[in-house]
Amino acid sequence: MAALPEHLSPMLATLGELPPDDGWAFEMKWDGVRAIVRADRGGVTVLSRNDLDVSVSYPELHGIGDALGEHRALLDGEIVSFDAHGRPSFGKLQQRMHVGSAATARRLSESVPAVLLVFDLLHLDTRSLLNMPYRERRALLVGLGLDGPSWQTPPAFHGTGAAAVQTSKDQQLEGVVAKRLDSVYTPGRRSPFWIKVKNLRTQEVVIGGWTPGQGRRSGTIGALLLGIGSPDGLRYIGKVGTGFTDDMLADLKRRLDRHARATSPFTPDVPRADARDGRWVTPALVGEVAFSEWTSDGRLRHPAWRGLRPDKAPGDVVVES
Repeated sequence: MAALPEHLSPMLATLGELPPDDGWAFEMKWDGVRAIVRADRGGVTVLSRNDLDVSVSYPELHGIGDALGEHRALLDGEIVSFDAHGRPSFGKLQQRMHVGSAATARRLSESVPAVLLVFDLLHLDTRSLLNMPYRERRALLVGLGLDGPSWQTPPAFHGTGAAAVQTSKDQQLEGVVAKRLDSVYTPGRRSPFWIKVKNLRTQEVVIGGWTPGQGRRSGTIGALLLGIGSPDGLRYIGKVGTGFTDDMLADLKRRLDRHARATSPFTPDVPRADARDGRWVTPALVGEVAFSEWTSDGRLRHPAWRGLRPDKAPGDVVVES
């Protein structure tokens, strides 16, 4: 009899091309934050990808424990917030991702509601399902009937990869995730048996500094200086100066001021033109940008800021596109 795990790192997908239809299922790729949800006879714990307890931030998700009744379950899914058109909005979800006050979280659950989109079942009652094929885990998950005000079980498409990709484009979603029907669940590993196929090019980044703004941005951030870890240290990949709201800029300035340092964390140094008037920070904060392509010298072309990723650590950031 297997005990319900207290913690478990999620299985990760590999970026790649759409595989053949035979032997694969296709799910939408949701624009939110990954969550492992532990439900134990009404009690619910929500854990981020980097194993932080974020239960207080999402009070509306706690009702999934009552929906499961006497079942004890470990669920894998994505927390999203929908815009006025019913599409996941990473920008809206930013308002929910840093909330540590229970009272504030309850208020925001009314104005900016979050929804858990459940796509895998890792443990049920006394059984670990990690070594069970995806098709069987998925059947058990569907059988639980998780469809409530703040949680849903989105459909998986079988044998229709191209159609799934087209659906994701029609709905302006981020892409699809292809999953081998016979794949077991490997916690914490990036598996070739889960393949993410993106419509939108995005990249996680580590903030290593910033430059002051001018004009209407005077007194705050003009651009963020971005990097990705390498064997030699933090490698500079460019700067981003668009995509921010005023609230984002104010929040970023407060957070970056706490990590200020005198010297550049980048190796090699940032080009002089980009580093002019640069303010350096310890590379502790992870964010995400959308961009058009990589340049020949390894820089982001036309990046736009999407938001912070408190569910990721700097060491998790790798080149994805």
